[in-house]
Order: sequence, then C-alpha cells, then structure tokens
Amino acid sequence: MAHVLIPGLSRGSVGAICTQAASWALPTSTLRSLTLASVMRSRRKTDHLERTATVLRREVMAAAKVCEITHESPSVKSLRLLVADKDFSFKAGQWVDFFIPGVSVVGGFSICSSPQQLERERIIELAVKYTNHPPAVWVHNKCTLDSEVALRVGGEFFFDPQPTDAPRNLVLIAGGVGINPLLSILRHSADLHRDHKEKRRGYDIGTIKLFYSAKNTSELLFKKNILDLVHEFPEKIACSFHVTKQTTQISSELKPYVTDGRITEKEIREHISAETLFYVCGPPPMTDFFSKHLESSHVPKEHICFEKWW
Repeated sequence: MAHVLIPGLSRGSVGAICTQAASWALPTSTLRSLTLASVMRSRRKTDHLERTATVLRREVMAAAKVCEITHESPSVKSLRLLVADKDFSFKAGQWVDFFIPGVSVVGGFSICSSPQQLERERIIELAVKYTNHPPAVWVHNKCTLDSEVALRVGGEFFFDPQPTDAPRNLVLIAGGVGINPLLSILRHSADLHRDHKEKRRGYDIGTIKLFYSAKNTSELLFKKNILDLVHEFPEKIACSFHVTKQTTQISSELKPYVTDGRITEKEIREHISAETLFYVCGPPPMTDFFSKHLESSHVPKEHICFEKWW
C-alpha cells in the first residue's frame, strides 16, 4: 500500500469473549522479540514494512487477542481483536503492523472499525483477503479464537476532524478490500453525527457518498452494515454499489443500490464542490485513475487522499 497525507488535515454486541475485561497481555519481552525477529526477517521488496518504512507510526506496541472470526465473503475473513492496552489508539482510516508469533513476515491490514468502538469496547476489526502472503495465509488457515498477536498503528490516510472544524462533505471511493479504511471513516462519521445530534456539540459532518466496486455482490464486504447506516441517516449517508462480473440474481433488498459496471468519472464529477474531500482506496490502477481524474477536474490536491493496496 502507498499513502498520501493531505496537507491541512489534522494529524454492538460481539459475544461474551469480546466483552469480558481483558486480564491477559503478552509479556514485554515477548513483544520485543517478536517485533525484532519480524523486522529482521521481513526483507522482501513487497513486504509491508519495507513499503511503509517512511510512514509515520505510533510508538505503542500492543498485544491483541482474537475474539471473533467471521467469513465476510468467499475470499475475505474478518477478525475482531481485543486490545487491553489503553494507550493503543488510532484514527479512522489507519492501518496496523500485524505481528504474528512464528511468522517472520509482518502483515499490514487497515482497520475497518471506528475509533469510538475501541474506546467503548477495546475492540478493533480487520478484514483480510486470502492471498499467498504469509500473514494472510495465517489469518485464513491457522488463526483461531484466542490467538494472540501484536499490533502497532501507522498510516497517513485518515479522517480526524476536530470539533471546531467547518463541516465537510466526503466522497469515499472503494475498490475490493479497499473498503476497509473507508468503512472505518464511514463508521467514525456516523459516530460523530450521533454525538452531534444527541449532545448538540462536537463536529457537524456534511454529507457522505460511498462508491464501492467489487467483482460481484458476494464480494461487497460489510454491505449490510453500510446499508444500516444509509437507513439510519438517509439525510447524511448514501451509497452506490458497483459490480463488474455479476452472474447471479441480485436480492431485492440490495438491487436499488447496485449498478452494473465500474464507477464512472461522471458519477464522481457530480459530487465535486469546494466543501468536498475525496478519499480513494483500492488497487493501484484504480486509485491512480481517480486521483488523476479529480486533479484534472480542478479538485485541489489537498482535498484528495488516496491509498493503494498491493
């Protein structure tokens, strides 16, 4: 993944095992040896650590325990992880270095939950697509409930408005598993809107439009969660799902939101305004295409943030 920092932007129930107080932690010596071993052995050009060597990271290295595993699609598993360390925090859109005992290669996975969920429940959520990359293989083939890993937050792709900031509209453009950081931003925005409505203070969000493309509807991750937010806040949140290789019938509940074919420049152009920020995450050709299109449409560079998933 590659990351671009935007100048001007500020730096439910999950089951009994998730809601229990965390009384466990990997020993500091174990965390240190795990990290050093992974850094020393993680040398391939395509490795997450090497690709992100210049990207800012938090200093906190935290132990985490897997407390729920879900099949989000035929090729993607989601993990909910309990992180007891109160010093561990993140901004919506950031990722984690994912250190696995016994696996020499370090993973890099975007967080798809909201910062508020971590504050409330000490839970973060990741969604990992199956590849032959060792961390992904471990998630899909070896990870079990109570598996322990170590996490460190990094990334310069995030949405972190302050209470006094002017409202901004957001356009979120996702391809495939690139939905993960954008879902975190969407969920964070919904949490901010709830707080503003209930307490009459805090950041007042603008409108949010999500464009999300996948091969077919079975590969549209978290579609129910997304539609729940659309239905909860119809005046604020809208979504458009795109499928490029659909071969089965689309359900009646999903059909109003689905378009056959790729996301088009025209659709994006209709949302360009001085108050709108654009976040793009997906395969490199997609992020390059839309970031260049937005620039050619005279969107200021500081209003475009993109992240590439390799």
